Amino acid sequence: MTEVDRAAVVETFLAECEEQFAAIEEAVVALEEQPEDEDLLQSIFRLVHTLKGNSVSLGLSASGRLAHALEDLLDRLRTRTLHVSPRIVTLVLRAVDALRGMIPEELETGALQDEHKALLGELEQGRTPGPSGTVEGSKESGMGAPHASKAQTLRVDVRRLDRMLDLSGEIAIARGRLARLIASIPDALSSRLVEAQADMDRLYMDLQEELLGARTVFVGPTFRQHARTVRDVALQNGKGARIVVEGEDVEVDTAIIEGIRAPLTHLVRNAVDHGIEFPDERRALGKNPEGRITLRASYEPGHVLIEVIDDGRGLDRERILARARERGLLGPSERPSENAIDRLIFEAGFSTAASVSELSGRGIGMDVVRKSIEALRGTVSVQSVSGKGMTVSLRLPLTLAIIQGFLVSAAGETYVIPLDSVLECVDLDERGADTWATTGLITLRGEAVPYVRLRAALGFPEWKGGREAVVLVDHALGRVGLAVDGLQGESQVVIKPLGRPLESTPGFAGSTILGDGRVALILDVDALVSSWVPAASAATTRAIESRRFTC
Repeated sequence: MTEVDRAAVVETFLAECEEQFAAIEEAVVALEEQPEDEDLLQSIFRLVHTLKGNSVSLGLSASGRLAHALEDLLDRLRTRTLHVSPRIVTLVLRAVDALRGMIPEELETGALQDEHKALLGELEQGRTPGPSGTVEGSKESGMGAPHASKAQTLRVDVRRLDRMLDLSGEIAIARGRLARLIASIPDALSSRLVEAQADMDRLYMDLQEELLGARTVFVGPTFRQHARTVRDVALQNGKGARIVVEGEDVEVDTAIIEGIRAPLTHLVRNAVDHGIEFPDERRALGKNPEGRITLRASYEPGHVLIEVIDDGRGLDRERILARARERGLLGPSERPSENAIDRLIFEAGFSTAASVSELSGRGIGMDVVRKSIEALRGTVSVQSVSGKGMTVSLRLPLTLAIIQGFLVSAAGETYVIPLDSVLECVDLDERGADTWATTGLITLRGEAVPYVRLRAALGFPEWKGGREAVVLVDHALGRVGLAVDGLQGESQVVIKPLGRPLESTPGFAGSTILGDGRVALILDVDALVSSWVPAASAATTRAIESRRFTC
């Protein structure tokens, strides 16, 4: 085998290993709750046996030895000479963690490190092998032939899919230019061209749908991996907790899945550490001694909603208020709404923990969650009921590559607002509306709605005349308006990165190329509006203090 061949095999092997580790962890945690489930035991045994065989075939003798010891332990569980217990489950999970670190390390060094030898001894302790061939025979009887209806799959580098989708976007731009050219041709000839273009558009949309589908994955496997997290954190805290997964067949872009792994891990750990009460406390409250963490996924128009729900104690708003006042975030007599109090937990460095531990207390968790979700063009919100529990909701786009946009103009430039943020458009009443003011208020069906004038917010000169429109957008604070110079309609746009000179500029989520070849900036509505609307309330009838902003 050449070096190139071996590198390709190793890359595939490592990817398969991670899938196997995740499947083993999920099954082992389930086995702790269902110790008599023979199918779970057989599934874990087969996975470990495959892992061992693949490791040995690549010359990873140390990893193979540890996997073999784990396989023997599992065989004793299968034959009921050893019974499933929390200690055994913990030992199996420790072995999985060790293998997860050993395999890449052995590919580099080729040796069994000292820290893993003690674990190997624990696995081998009390080992009583059966007659020759027992393990191998069990393996053969358990493996069986693959199910005939199993779908065929092919591993594809995500970068290749990204490139294909990028090319798809370039085709979309070319389609727009072609449509305008056809529109300028005399009617006698254009009708046949329009028909041909309609056929091409239909094929293109089918192709784009397939490309987007190739990038999507089910959320279920990612959700189920957190069963291990819940178990470990609960044991560490002396609590009981289990995880419930709902909506595991919801599909989202693979980039979204990768982006929410760390935030989900923190939210799950936080729910067990801060939310779930101790068993005695839960009994006294009439609750099941074992807490429940629910991970739920569902579709919303243009979005996927992911919720982390616990049935614990909920947020202690008085403690949050006290800590906010200590840090100077609120005045001594200020009493914001419950929703505003809850959002304080997303402030940088905010924590109500009395002391720093391995799990909490440094105040960097929820702030990082918020920033990570916003980086994915999503939003995070929290709902809490004292004594009943808390729900953290993550609203995320279905894809990060292509969006439906609403084109607007300001100071002679074109900007794109994500269409799923747009609620409606209304004319801006010129009476009393200062043409230079960055912010103002409009009355819409009896409600005072604040608006931000886009050209002023971006530092452009004042408008010299003409009718303005207000695009009402959905924001965490409520309905907020963006006052623009003109409306250009809906269009599908391909998101391009801003590049280093502009990537840290607030208020922009990316760029796109329009059908005529011009570049338009995509607005980050949440960031832009949050810079100008006070956090107290979007429905306030007070005038919003005007501020200057230089892009």
